[in-house]
Amino acid sequence: MVDSSKDRFAGLRLRHWRAQLRDDGALVLNFDRADAAVNAFSQDALIELDTALERIVIDPPKALVIASGKASGFIAGADLKEFQEFDRKGTVNDAIARGQTTFQKLASLPCPTVAAIHGFCMGGGTEISLACRYRVASSDASTRIGLPEVQLGIFPGWGGSSRLPQLVGAPAAMDMMLTGRALSAKAARGIGLVDKVAEPAALIDTAASLALKGTRLPFKQRMLAWSTNTFAARKLLAPQMVKQVARKVPKAFYPAPYALIATWQRSGGKPIRARLAAERKAVVKLAGSSTARNLIRIFFLTERMKALGKGDAGIRHVHVIGAGVMGGDIAAYAAYKGFDVTLQDREQRFIDPALTRAQALFEKKVKDPAKRPEVAARLKSDLNGDGVPNADLVIEAIIENPDAKRDLYQLVEPRMKADALLTTNTSSIPLDDLRGHIARPAQFAGLHYFNPVAQMPLVEIIHHDGMDAETERRLAAFCKALGKFPVPVAGTPGFLVNRVLFPYMLEAATAYAEGVPGAAIDKAAVKFGMPMGPIELIDTVGLDVAAGVSKELAPFLGLEVPAALATVEAGKRGKKDGQGIYAWENGKPKKPELPSGYVAPDDLEDRLILPLLNEAVACLHAGVVSDADLLDAGVIFGTGFAPFRGGPIQHIRAVGADALLARLAALQAKYGERFAPRAGWDNPALREPVA
Repeated sequence: MVDSSKDRFAGLRLRHWRAQLRDDGALVLNFDRADAAVNAFSQDALIELDTALERIVIDPPKALVIASGKASGFIAGADLKEFQEFDRKGTVNDAIARGQTTFQKLASLPCPTVAAIHGFCMGGGTEISLACRYRVASSDASTRIGLPEVQLGIFPGWGGSSRLPQLVGAPAAMDMMLTGRALSAKAARGIGLVDKVAEPAALIDTAASLALKGTRLPFKQRMLAWSTNTFAARKLLAPQMVKQVARKVPKAFYPAPYALIATWQRSGGKPIRARLAAERKAVVKLAGSSTARNLIRIFFLTERMKALGKGDAGIRHVHVIGAGVMGGDIAAYAAYKGFDVTLQDREQRFIDPALTRAQALFEKKVKDPAKRPEVAARLKSDLNGDGVPNADLVIEAIIENPDAKRDLYQLVEPRMKADALLTTNTSSIPLDDLRGHIARPAQFAGLHYFNPVAQMPLVEIIHHDGMDAETERRLAAFCKALGKFPVPVAGTPGFLVNRVLFPYMLEAATAYAEGVPGAAIDKAAVKFGMPMGPIELIDTVGLDVAAGVSKELAPFLGLEVPAALATVEAGKRGKKDGQGIYAWENGKPKKPELPSGYVAPDDLEDRLILPLLNEAVACLHAGVVSDADLLDAGVIFGTGFAPFRGGPIQHIRAVGADALLARLAALQAKYGERFAPRAGWDNPALREPVA
């Protein structure tokens, strides 16, 4: 029950907050950001909250409940567009100080305070919750609580990094902040971040009751919080944390986790105001780094790709033809994501291994064993292709042979529903070479996944001149339902990702053929920021796949293929056979040690990276994607291209197009015409200022 609180808030004119006084004396302050579907903290909203808190201090209620007025969730965090503007103006320090000051006022109120969390609670949403005395979370599956700022190149700066270790202990707090991992309500309750979990309908009542009655942190949690934040504990734990982080990301590329650990180590035992000051100073410095600017830019690129998949795809049943590594994994992942899937191949012996891999995926992804049979039942073996007439989407994933694909389409298409979509997972064959005998080209497209399917976030939607715009929209919506990022690309050879990646891998194979050790080649690429080296990558995707792509792309790009990619020995295709360029053991390459005193060629990094950048420029010039931003997004999420560099085009802008052209010219003079600048280096987009 609530009563109007107009009399007690008569002087306030709030656009983003609604105050309601309950009969029990608890005041509910609902955040309902005006003109926005989702709650995100703008400076305007923070100023209003500060004003409301000033009023509450004068006439405090019996308790204060911070809640959301949005059905979509609690609070997504700070308004990142506004944050970018503060960065451009040089006022990040002021913005962070305002958030810290406001949340500290909340923490200092004379009445008990509680956050009532339902749905997403990220970044600033978690930080305002930590400024409350208590936290109650909804038991709904949508409730997720996290501090993902490290993924944006910074760390929690509105008191989150100062308060969380003091509440749940340093190990749990630092794990949460260093990974950016979001917790369910149950998991948050397990570490002591949440005091109670309640049904959604009872959330506000439970929160108000907890605040009014009060509770004390369990003794075990209080001891853990105290013991892991002492000077001795910080001195012991910080180096261990640094070692763990160093296994995943280098400090030179991703300074935020290291800065978080250092700030906690130096100030973790000090009073809150000193901790907040140290936190603010470190976050302001990080916010001005190229890493943070590029990672925040990438965040907006992901939002753009998600927006491509608006609406319902009209796809419920997926039929996959080809149960190899790609086809089988595409089918399994679609079943895991809730689609009914039928999987076809020439013989049952090809389907059975795919079903076995699917079971392994379900065991890994579906945490509740009781739910696994339901998920597994959505994936059915279909030797005869009986699922074709019922499918809304047919995905062809057979061998990279245009004739074989065309023959298959002539058999399958007549059996499909009138509104069903036919797609190919070809990795390089132009769609114009495949659509010649298709009766409904408007409903034919490429749907190119990347290996491993369950991990790689990108799917290329390959279009051609005869494809209908509605087909692209439906496929983008399907990708969104899978949790993938769709990027529309032209159907020219190699599309975007493989076309950009091919010269990079080819040059690596060429250097290897010349005698440069594979380990040295891989080391140079990883030093640049790639997730793995190109020799290891060739083995991972398979030498047979690389050879198939070479046949399509080498003539198109005018490049020569070294023997290592021209012919592939049986049983030596790479990781999947346990032997390729490297020997593989337990899914990991056994790279030979570099000779003692070996020094890699000075230009090795340029030999690898500049061909990739060169082809990215050519793709932009040729209109393979609509603009530079989508190109950067596609290459980052399709190849793992160093995210902290912001993508190939952003990297060209940062280093300077003219400087890179000079380095290409040096390689061209030394190694030949394969390093000749491709068309497009005069594009003004390459010389735009880096934000």
